[in-house]
Amino acid sequence: MELLFVHGALVRDGDWWWSPTAALLDRAGVRSRSVTLPSCGEAPAVDGTSGLVADAAALRAALDDVDDPDGAVVVGHSYGGTVIAEAGHHPAVARLLFVSSYLPDVGTAQGAIMADEPDPVSIGDGGEGRLAVSGYDAASFGARFLQDADPDTQRAGWERVTAQDATAFVTPTTGAGWQGVDSTYVVCTEDRSTTVGLQRSHAARATRTVDVPTGHHPFVTRPDLVAEQVLCGDGPRAGRRPSGHRYRSR
Repeated sequence: MELLFVHGALVRDGDWWWSPTAALLDRAGVRSRSVTLPSCGEAPAVDGTSGLVADAAALRAALDDVDDPDGAVVVGHSYGGTVIAEAGHHPAVARLLFVSSYLPDVGTAQGAIMADEPDPVSIGDGGEGRLAVSGYDAASFGARFLQDADPDTQRAGWERVTAQDATAFVTPTTGAGWQGVDSTYVVCTEDRSTTVGLQRSHAARATRTVDVPTGHHPFVTRPDLVAEQVLCGDGPRAGRRPSGHRYRSR
């Protein structure tokens, strides 16, 4: 099994964010890597694309490189789910895992998804057609996005916050890569960034739902819970009710 991780908006260095979970999966024989997102300045865009379109192209290119006969599990965190949708269907995708993320209909922009949140993340002009978080420092960022992490991890997360191409937020999706694919949605019940209500509205579109008692980044703070969902998959452990969190299947 191979795994691709697609990180959320306004951050960089997916390898760092995913590394606690990657270490557990590696011991179980699962290779994993993160997708570099052009909209976050991590890789050059292809063929003049930008924003969401460029990020979706980067995911498709990573899937083209998958050589595992069992295909790949693709994990989308937050905005990463919108990237999965835009990337459309790919023969290498065996399964999807969404973490506090989105399964948008065709024609939905990331900004529209977040428009009705009661306490939206403050975002301002990042210069040169980019957006960036506004009004945060290491402490306030940690308190909102990584409240269940230690101070050193919160500071390291803050160091990886970056500006992002504004078109990532305003471009309507043209695909729905989540449709017709086996999927698990991890609802983070202590999330201070994305409300549980918004999470559940998108989780209703997944094959199954698991609740975990974490903040916005469980793959950092509780990698055991995320790794468990990767390893459950559609094999003999699928549908097992893990202790300490709720499981729903549709």
